[in-house]
Amino acid sequence: MTALTDPAAAPAILPLGLEGLVFAAGGKTLIKGITATLSAGSRSIVLGPNGAGKTLLLRLCHGLILPTGGRIVWKGAAGADPALRQAMVFQRPVMLRRSVAANVDYALRLRDLARADRQQRIEDVLTATGLRRFATQPARLLSVGEQQKLALARAWALRPDVLFLDEPTASLDPAATRAVEEIILRIDAGGTKIIMSTHDLAQARRLANEVLFLHRGRLCEQTPAPVFFTAPRTAEAGYFLEGKLFPQLRRINP
Repeated sequence: MTALTDPAAAPAILPLGLEGLVFAAGGKTLIKGITATLSAGSRSIVLGPNGAGKTLLLRLCHGLILPTGGRIVWKGAAGADPALRQAMVFQRPVMLRRSVAANVDYALRLRDLARADRQQRIEDVLTATGLRRFATQPARLLSVGEQQKLALARAWALRPDVLFLDEPTASLDPAATRAVEEIILRIDAGGTKIIMSTHDLAQARRLANEVLFLHRGRLCEQTPAPVFFTAPRTAEAGYFLEGKLFPQLRRINP
């Protein structure tokens, strides 16, 4: 099997800089002045309760929606198109009405890869994700867990510098969750930067090198994972880790 990524090559488009990032819709400000830098070499987990703005933040970073204030800067792009160097997997991925292998092939054809190169990458990612035996089966007949593996394989085949993952195991049982997490770790080991959202504390403990904790659209802290889970720097994060409601949050973050 050929290398899926080059572990020695640092992601070219990183660091990712968020500079006073704002997003408003329907008369409400949903992302509130987020400033952060995400660098190569660590798995960044965006953590927070439901409604914190995790999905919005990932969609903004990936370019699916445009900010209404501030800006997003790929500081290492050096003239390259960042859109071609990143991929995103959603909580409920869309499977095309074609085979498992053809789902991966379609993504690669959009990048204008030669047929021989596409075939090798398809073989590599389906083998790496345990889906090779399903290659000719319709993708929509796979189980939910296998569909999520296929979504990861489809993204991995693009060899992205950065992979955004929006709560990719939220609909999965524990066994399927662990299988998906193992694939995520393999993608990370290959040199791809992982930026992933979750509200699952146990999962964040397993995967995070650093935590970006969001609450009510604000970035409360960006902290190395060992520090975050033992000595969070903000009251919001402390209450979240304890599973408690924080009655003063409405006044703190209006």
